[in-house]
Amino acid sequence: MSGHDAEHVQKALKTYLMIGVSLLIFTGITVGANQFHFVVPVAITVALIIATIKGSMVASVFMHLNQEKRWIYGALVLTVFFFIVLMTLPLFFTLDNIGTAVKAIPAAAEHTGGH
Repeated sequence: MSGHDAEHVQKALKTYLMIGVSLLIFTGITVGANQFHFVVPVAITVALIIATIKGSMVASVFMHLNQEKRWIYGALVLTVFFFIVLMTLPLFFTLDNIGTAVKAIPAAAEHTGGH
């Protein structure tokens, strides 16, 4: 093993240990937050924030997603595009008036003005 490989391994090991300790700390924060007995919406929000932080640490370091920025941004762009498509698609069906009967205005209703 060359010197460059050894320092790369040491740096990776240090990063893994730091993330492991951080995950342990956030697990303690999760247990501590559970002791406060928040109301349900606040408890869900706190739990999701903690889970998002822990999940992003695991995904970026242990799954090496921090080294795949081009692919991550590509997937993010596709996700946003398809989210917009899926949110606007129902509008085409709800705003579509083709095939619906048009209600005729009765003749008496047209002349109900005061003139």
